[in-house]
Amino acid sequence: MNKKTKVFGVLCLGLSTVGFAQKQADSTKVEQLDEVVITDSRFELKRENSGKTVIKISNKEIENSQGRTISELINTKSGIEINGNRSAEGNNLGYYVRGGNNRQVLILIDGIQVNDASGVANDFDLRLIDLNTIESIEIIKGAASTLYGNAAATAVINITTKKSSKDEISASFLTVVGTNQTQDDLNYNGSSFTNNVSVSGTSNKFNYLASFGNRFVDGLSAAKSENPEKDAFSRYNTNIKLGYQINKTVEITTFASYDKFKTDIDGFPAPAYTFADTNDKYTSEQTRFGIAPKFNYQNGVFQVNTAFTKINRETISDFSTIHEAESIVIDAFNKYTFNNKFYTIVGVNYGDYKSLFAQEESFTNTDPYLNVVYVSDFGLNLNAGTRLNNHSEYGSHLVYSLNPSYNIKVKDGYAKAFGSYATSFIAPNLSQLFGFFGPNPDLKPEENTTIEGGLEFNTKDGFRLSGVFFNRKEEHTIIYSTMYENALDEASVQGFELEAEFNVGKDLAINSNYTFTELKDGVRLRVPKHKVNTSIGYSFSENTFASFNYQFVGSRTDLDLSTFQNVELESFSLFDLYFSQKLIKNKVKLFTSITNVFNEDYFEILGYTTKGRNVNIGLNISL
Repeated sequence: MNKKTKVFGVLCLGLSTVGFAQKQADSTKVEQLDEVVITDSRFELKRENSGKTVIKISNKEIENSQGRTISELINTKSGIEINGNRSAEGNNLGYYVRGGNNRQVLILIDGIQVNDASGVANDFDLRLIDLNTIESIEIIKGAASTLYGNAAATAVINITTKKSSKDEISASFLTVVGTNQTQDDLNYNGSSFTNNVSVSGTSNKFNYLASFGNRFVDGLSAAKSENPEKDAFSRYNTNIKLGYQINKTVEITTFASYDKFKTDIDGFPAPAYTFADTNDKYTSEQTRFGIAPKFNYQNGVFQVNTAFTKINRETISDFSTIHEAESIVIDAFNKYTFNNKFYTIVGVNYGDYKSLFAQEESFTNTDPYLNVVYVSDFGLNLNAGTRLNNHSEYGSHLVYSLNPSYNIKVKDGYAKAFGSYATSFIAPNLSQLFGFFGPNPDLKPEENTTIEGGLEFNTKDGFRLSGVFFNRKEEHTIIYSTMYENALDEASVQGFELEAEFNVGKDLAINSNYTFTELKDGVRLRVPKHKVNTSIGYSFSENTFASFNYQFVGSRTDLDLSTFQNVELESFSLFDLYFSQKLIKNKVKLFTSITNVFNEDYFEILGYTTKGRNVNIGLNISL
């Protein structure tokens, strides 16, 4: 069966399933309209009053994805291609959102920026995160620097960690055993092991949560070769969160975390300097702790989010490097609500970033910002804001956003039209300013301007359909020739995203999305022009759940490192299955998954190994 036939068959299956499900729907209504989104405004607003198509990954979806990594789960959403997660476990991850790259994606953990300014990519490494510690994820796409600052150009991924149990003491234990094999070697040996244990509770005004997790994966070589060696990956996660409610108005949350992974990697040994099996290694270690006091008063809240992060990264190869970095991030803001129509946030975001090169180098950001949300009683909504970025190296830079929307009632739902015009910035990182290879202290920030327009239709009986067109223009893009410099030419990307959700009764949920990305100027590696994701989940009973997932990734351009010529990688289709069963009053959950069911043989990255059919079996115990 060729790829086009597969795609056509799956689309027909999805359409026929939807048609059948709609005929079988009972009178039970799924209340979708009261869904609350936060990330696009930092206020809790109903989805119908939001001017964006916010992607919300709920705790229920995370629980129905146990055995996956966080990058695999996020990679099923519209507009997003996380490259590298289908290959050997330790491969670098590329965040290609709307034709962008890693440094244009900002990641927040519990509202605090965690991007690493000492790395060339200026990103946060999702390989450090254990999905089992996460409560929910919200994703907004497009320029969002007015609210979130540096790097919020193509997407903001807002990760919320798990909260403490309301009981005095509660515990959870998870273990997953799986295979890790290629298309050519289906040995079904246990090569992937994930464990997580957590304890949490609440006693009077005090709440706590502590968790430990580890993951070990063996069995694949990063380089695709005739006699591959195994490149192992191991990760450890330790998290502690403490909260104290001093009185009705004042509460304090503190946290500490230690995350570390190490992986064998393949490289470019001398004298050939071609990609091959080597004994190279890479280690990344991150320590974070912080405090977040909150003062609640009538119609408002004043909050300070503070975090200190220490990062150590080391590559052992023919081109060995060591990075030691520290950062302090403080975000102090006041949120105030006027009569449930006007919502305002005024704040100051400060960041101090240091890294050791030939000597210790640093820069600071001090950004005051303002954002206003207006929610009318006649359908008009407006989200607008501005931020003045003050950088210790290049000076000041102003960004702003305007995001209107209008919704009307349609029977038991609504129809919404929305648009936005927003600018964002990507500050040069420490490596580009002061690093070992071609630093340039005179770099300007990259500038992104994004225009969006879209429609959304949503009903109470569980149907949502949305589409958005986007056009993103890049200026002063930081490139590398003999040194880092700002490009003289502009670059632009445009495309559109379609999303559909069908929740039929209580039991059947169908989600599908399609992304079209067109590079108007230049060439971008590994960005598919077409991408489709479809998920069908069915609850046979309160305790039994099964899902079918499909992903189509269109052809992409990649670089052949042996010839330094661009080549086209063929499209591919992946099918996954998941099943779970709860036992003993929902205290015990057994689950299993099969990924790449039809053992598709393809290249995700030219010259790199990809995963074939793999099986996971897991156990989750809640006490």
